[in-house]
Amino acid sequence: MIRAMSTPLNDSATAPANEPEAPQAANEYTIDELARAGNSTVRNVRAYQDRGLLAPPQRRGRVGIYTSEHLRRLQLINQLLSRGYTLANIQELVEGLEKGRQLQDILGLERAISSPWSAEQPRQYSLPELLSLFGISAFDPAVLGKVLSLGLLVPEGLGFRAPNPKILQAGAELARAGMPLNDMLTIVESLRANVERVADEMVQLIARILDRYNGGLPPPEDVPRLAELIWRLRPLANMAVDAEVSRALENSANKFLGERVAQLLEHMLPAAPRPPSEPL
Repeated sequence: MIRAMSTPLNDSATAPANEPEAPQAANEYTIDELARAGNSTVRNVRAYQDRGLLAPPQRRGRVGIYTSEHLRRLQLINQLLSRGYTLANIQELVEGLEKGRQLQDILGLERAISSPWSAEQPRQYSLPELLSLFGISAFDPAVLGKVLSLGLLVPEGLGFRAPNPKILQAGAELARAGMPLNDMLTIVESLRANVERVADEMVQLIARILDRYNGGLPPPEDVPRLAELIWRLRPLANMAVDAEVSRALENSANKFLGERVAQLLEHMLPAAPRPPSEPL
């Protein structure tokens, strides 16, 4: 489907006026950082620039600064390459669409599909910061290996980058409360597998709306309506997941914690007086 829709983004593609704006990443990258974030190489980034597939960076002195728009374009190129497109195919696709009158609408539809679903920004952590959060147990080779394999931390320079720092902060709070770090990582591993399965199923429901066009370009009059529909479905999908997670946590709390709290309360009650003994 997304052959005609997988078009790079630009600043003119905006969400519908009556819909919430997509989260805008404020990240800036050097060419090395952009290549790393986009699972590419500096050589490829330069080659894509030479072909006009990537816009030139902003110049700050002698340093080129790339933005989240460059990263999304780079990720799009990788996606199309993985689906069998050649660089020449991608260049023809981009050039053809940029000359078309439907560019604005198509960019809006592509942005509704590919914009980040979370406003959370990555954060850098130094080794002293991680030690302060988790203690020395975080640097046990087995624990650190699992953290890295889950992508919760990514080595970067002398420290680490956390793509989703909220889960790291939550883990630190639980560790301070006494939960073993390795147990938490096992839960995260299991949670991720289940969440990814549910996310696939939910997004496939949205994809079916686009499948009706059999991989072709929708009629011009349909494109803005499809973009608006996807903008509406995105927060609904998030709300459905949040509601179900909250329901499951409430059920589990009642199942596993309710009885234990009742036992604690029983211990706090004064002992019942013993009946007087019978005279001999």
